[in-house]
Amino acid sequence: MAFENLSEKLSAAFKRLRSKGKLNESDVKEAMREVRLALLEADVNYKVAKDFVAKVSERAVGNEVMESLTPAQMVIKIVNEELTALMGGGETRLNSPSSPPAVVLFCGLQGSGKTTHAAKLALMLKNQGHRPLLVACDVYRPAAIQQLQVLGSQAGVPVFEQGAGDPVKISREAVKHAKDYGNDFVLIDTAGRLQIDEALMDELRRIKEAVPPTDILLVVDAMTGQEAVNVAKSFHELLDITGVVLTKLDGDARGGAALSVRAVTGRPIKFAGIGEKLSDLEVFHPDRMASRILGMGDVLTLIEDAQKNLDQKAAQKAAEKMMQNRMDLNDLLDQIRQMKKMGPIQDVLNKMPGMGQQLKDVQIDDRQIDRTEAILLSMTPQEREKPELMNPSRKRRIAAGSGMKVEDVNRLLKQFEQTRKLMKQFKKKGMRRRFAGMGLPF
Repeated sequence: MAFENLSEKLSAAFKRLRSKGKLNESDVKEAMREVRLALLEADVNYKVAKDFVAKVSERAVGNEVMESLTPAQMVIKIVNEELTALMGGGETRLNSPSSPPAVVLFCGLQGSGKTTHAAKLALMLKNQGHRPLLVACDVYRPAAIQQLQVLGSQAGVPVFEQGAGDPVKISREAVKHAKDYGNDFVLIDTAGRLQIDEALMDELRRIKEAVPPTDILLVVDAMTGQEAVNVAKSFHELLDITGVVLTKLDGDARGGAALSVRAVTGRPIKFAGIGEKLSDLEVFHPDRMASRILGMGDVLTLIEDAQKNLDQKAAQKAAEKMMQNRMDLNDLLDQIRQMKKMGPIQDVLNKMPGMGQQLKDVQIDDRQIDRTEAILLSMTPQEREKPELMNPSRKRRIAAGSGMKVEDVNRLLKQFEQTRKLMKQFKKKGMRRRFAGMGLPF
């Protein structure tokens, strides 16, 4: 995950600060030197890192910190605030024109993910109740139009295309089409290049003049690190972009682009791509990202993910059955399916305050969840409802059907029985009231 190395380095620096009762200027200076090195290793722009450390140092050696009862916590608070400010301060939404449609122009280098992220944004807007229209203006790359049509079909969003025509004319016709058919967002997917060239920029300028966009979003691959910032700066100078879509934040990018692009261009990161699925697009929240970098978790995003992906009624029903000790293996299968909707377990844990650092050396294998699901799916509904039906021949059949061993089936059944006994003890000890109001699906 992006920022993992930066988060570890910052945590180590702050751990040394916490070991000191009182801080002096020398302590702060040493900590800031480590922060600067951590930022540079994360591929943050040198000037950005230098300015950031200077701002934090100026605040950290003030009376407010030096005379505080918890000076280390005050320094961390300052770093958190300055990180948030560095990445833009607050979330930035798409601009809304006085009369629709809003025109969003996507631009960027070839391979940055423009087409995919145009479709991702279209799906997000559709889920918010809007009526987006995707426009195929990448008329040069082989199969680019077909790719957008496939993605549009998956998202349930119409695609406007006129084949390998003039992108400027296509854009103009698309906006006219949107007005006629009531589309309130027009998302224009343009051609990319292996490098910035005058022909590409001239075409983008002409599209901009023909259909004045409410937003010009530059799609930047976070994996390119410092080069991503240079690309953003070049596009902004030529096109005056309004925001950035940062892709592949779920990869092992060092995070320098996210921390540098706002400072270098003056334009915010509006969205972040966090996976390969069309639903894997988030509004970029600088405050939440800063908390995640500092190991404080991201509870708000975790709650939003749960609200978006989990069936609340099913979770409440499962919690009630658990408290009444009526839970069976069908319920366990439902819970596993719900949990998988939240994404990789490690990502979920990283959003919990403190958990990311505590478990950084623990390897959590999501495939174990898949194995458990395979065993459960190899059972009949009746066997899941009444695990006591299990006998050696049934267990052998289930193991063969799931590609596992009989020992794995036995282990699952034993763990489930232990859970039921534990819940029975809770019920006897009057602990039901403590859990019943939580509405947890586990």
